[in-house]
Amino acid sequence: MRGQTACCLRTQGLGFRLFFRHPLTITSPVLTTVSESSPSLVHLALPKGRMEEGVLALLRDAGIRVTFGKRGYRPSLSLRGFETKILKPQNIVEMLHLGSRDLGFAGADWVHEKGVDLLELLDTELDPVRVVVAALPPFATGGIETKGTFRIASEYQHLTEQWLKKKSLEARVVRTYGATEVFPPEDADCIIDNTATGETLKANGLVIIDEVMRSSTRLYAHPRAMDVPEKRERIERLILLLRSVLDARERVMLEVNVSGDQLADVIAILPSMREPTMSPLHGDQGFALKAAILRKDLPTIIPEIKARGGADILVTSLAQIVP
Repeated sequence: MRGQTACCLRTQGLGFRLFFRHPLTITSPVLTTVSESSPSLVHLALPKGRMEEGVLALLRDAGIRVTFGKRGYRPSLSLRGFETKILKPQNIVEMLHLGSRDLGFAGADWVHEKGVDLLELLDTELDPVRVVVAALPPFATGGIETKGTFRIASEYQHLTEQWLKKKSLEARVVRTYGATEVFPPEDADCIIDNTATGETLKANGLVIIDEVMRSSTRLYAHPRAMDVPEKRERIERLILLLRSVLDARERVMLEVNVSGDQLADVIAILPSMREPTMSPLHGDQGFALKAAILRKDLPTIIPEIKARGGADILVTSLAQIVP
């Protein structure tokens, strides 16, 4: 039970699940090689900029190698049947809408901003941000509804107009191209911008007035891409691999030894995805229990297990979990 890289295999039909601990990973599915002109080839867009690092790490942890050659904006994937291009997230949304890309990672904020009809396949929950309305005092106080006509600066022109309409407000929209937080007070009365921590807003003296929406990096598809059976199969396999990493990042494998007379007490409070795995210890000295539990539950569950007679508690990270 200790110091070994192990896995627990479980298939749906037999009631088993798959748990992989580092350094094991699920390798990419081997698919038939297809030419770039094949109608079954999946055209994938990867994001450039802030989202790039998180998406590449997600692919890497799923066992998918992204190789950059001389054509830096056209890397290759170890996952066959995919052709890849690096684009800015705003352009990914546009290319998905036009259908020149089948699949791509983009922020939900830009999908809403562009007002396009795409299929959201997976929320990676990476790079979470809030799109907020913010202003300097005294404009930020006393209720924005009392200000009359004002100036509002934002990169999000469509979202801004929607918010103004929802609030029944009149404003002159100033389109920005970055560094929106510096516009008040000389060039705008308030702004609509995205923020992860709010620190940039605070550094510029801005106060959040309202929240427009929440966003994160998500995997989107052009609706027609899922109508092609070969493409759909490849896309679903990719989602399976990515979801297995995301699920594993939320959980850990907890192992504990417990005597027979205290077994029921420990199992009663041991959370697991289904049922914990149990095996007898050598010499009938008790049992070893294993369960994949949510990482956030560790501060509560470990002291409780110890109080109920659990010993030799071991917690290890998981690489991938496949239901």
